[in-house]
Amino acid sequence: MKKHLKHYVTAGYAGLYVVSHEEARAEAEIRAAALEAGFQLYAWSITAGIFGPVTGENPETITDTEDPMQALAALEKLPEKSILVLRDFHLLLQEANIMLIRRLKDALALGETSNRVILILGCRLFLQPELEKELTVLEFALPGRDELLHVLQEIAKSATVKLNGNTELILDAASGLTTTEAENAFALSIAEVSDGGKSGDILPAIVQREKSATVKKNGLLEIVDARVRLEDIGGLENLKRDLSEGRSSFTRAAREYGLPTRRGILVCGQPGTGKSLCATATGAIFGVPLLRLEAGRIFGSLVGESERNWRSAFATAKAIAPCVLWIDEVDGLFSGAESSGRTDGGTTSRVIKTILQDMQFNGEGVFFVFTANDIDGLPDPLIDRLDVWSVDLPTQEEREQIWSIHILKRKRDPKAFDLPALAKATDGFSGRQIEQVWCKALTFAFNDGAREPKTQDGITAAARFTPTSVTMKEAIEKRRKRLANRAQPASRPESGPVVSGARKLAVGKGAA
Repeated sequence: MKKHLKHYVTAGYAGLYVVSHEEARAEAEIRAAALEAGFQLYAWSITAGIFGPVTGENPETITDTEDPMQALAALEKLPEKSILVLRDFHLLLQEANIMLIRRLKDALALGETSNRVILILGCRLFLQPELEKELTVLEFALPGRDELLHVLQEIAKSATVKLNGNTELILDAASGLTTTEAENAFALSIAEVSDGGKSGDILPAIVQREKSATVKKNGLLEIVDARVRLEDIGGLENLKRDLSEGRSSFTRAAREYGLPTRRGILVCGQPGTGKSLCATATGAIFGVPLLRLEAGRIFGSLVGESERNWRSAFATAKAIAPCVLWIDEVDGLFSGAESSGRTDGGTTSRVIKTILQDMQFNGEGVFFVFTANDIDGLPDPLIDRLDVWSVDLPTQEEREQIWSIHILKRKRDPKAFDLPALAKATDGFSGRQIEQVWCKALTFAFNDGAREPKTQDGITAAARFTPTSVTMKEAIEKRRKRLANRAQPASRPESGPVVSGARKLAVGKGAA
C-alpha cells in the first residue's frame, strides 16, 4: 500500500479514497508514503478540524475547520506538496449534498494544480455518481502473517506468555482478522485460559471461534463449522470421488510442488438432493476453512454498495486462504444479468464481471463452490471456469445409503431394518424427504409406547408423503433436459437387472 500511495501522490493524483477498518494502521502507511514522497501530512476530523503537519514535530490546529465545507475551503491554506486525510468523510457522501459535492470537486481541481492531495479514509465506500471519476479508490488489504505474528509476539510478551510451538496454527486461526481484532482474540484467549485456573495461553481454537463471530458480524460471510464427512453423504459417488482426489491439494507440500489451486465446482440439480451437504463437506475434505456467502446478500441499495460487498467478502476469503468459498443459490445472483442495464443501472453486470475477474486472476488459494437449482441464466464465462456436476433424485442403492445414514444418526442400528424395502417405499423421494419420513417413523414409534421403530413404521410414514418426483415432475424433467450433456452426473448409473441364460445368435437355420 505504501508504494502505491507514493506513486499516486508523486504522479499528481488529487483525490484518493482508502477503504479500511484499520484507521491507525492505514494512517501509519499513509504517513510513511508521505515521508518518502516528500509531502507533508495533515489530518481532519469533524471534532478537531485540520491539524498538522502530522509528519512534523509541532503539529498545529487550523481554527474553524471542523465544518467539512470549511475544511475543504482551507485546503488552499496548506503548503504545496501536502496530503489532507479526511477521517470519516465517507459518511458525509452517503447523501447527494450538492453543496458538499461541488466544494469537494473545486478542492480537487485546486489540488491538481498545486500538488495538494485529498485522501478520504473510511471503512466503507460511498461515492455519488458525480464523484466516481474524481477519486481513485484503494483497498487496504487485511494484515498478512508477518504483521499478525508481530501482534502475537507483542501480546505474548506483555502477558509474559510463552508460545508453545503452535504459532503457525494461531496465525492460521487469525488470518482474515484486522490487527485490532487479532489482538483482542489473543488477549481473550489468555484471559479465558487463566480464568480456568491454568497459566495464560493463546489457543488456536479460541482465536478461530472469535474469528467466526467477527466474520459473521458483517452480514455477508459466515464460517461454516459443520463437520460433515463424505461418509455422511448418501450416494453421489462420482462427485465424492472427485472431491476425495483433491484432499491434498491445499497442503504446504502441494504448494511447494507447484500444484495450482483446483478448479471450482458448480453443483446443480434437484432441490433436497445433497448439493448443500456436498458444499459443506468440502472444507473438512480439504482441511481448510469453509466460508459461506449467500448470493442475495451481495446486493445493496446504495450506489456502489454491491461491488463493495463482494470486494469485502472476497478480501476476507483471500486473507484466510487457503479456504473454500461457497456461494449458495448462485442462480438467483446471475438471473438478472441480461436485463441488468435496464433494471438496476448495470449493478448486476458489474458485480458478475468483478466476480469472474477475481476467479480468473486473483483466485489462487480459494476453492470456489457454487450451488444452484438451475443452470439457466448462468453466464457461459462462469460455467467455463468450473467443473459442473448434475445432482438428481437418489437411485435405489443411494436411497438405501441415505436410510442407513439417517438411522445411524438417530442412534439406531441400520442392520435392524430392511433397507431395500424402505428404499423401495421411498422411490422418487429426495434425500431431504427421506430424512423427514424417518422422523415421522420415529414419531409413530414414540407415540406407541416409546418402543423401538420398525421397518413398517418407515413404510407407513412414506405413504403419508407425496414424492418430490410427483410434486415437481415437470420442473424435474425440464431440469434434466437442460443439464444433459452440460454437466457430469454426480451419481453412478443405477445397476440394472442381471440377465442370465444362453446367448441367442441370429445365424444358422432360419436366419435372414
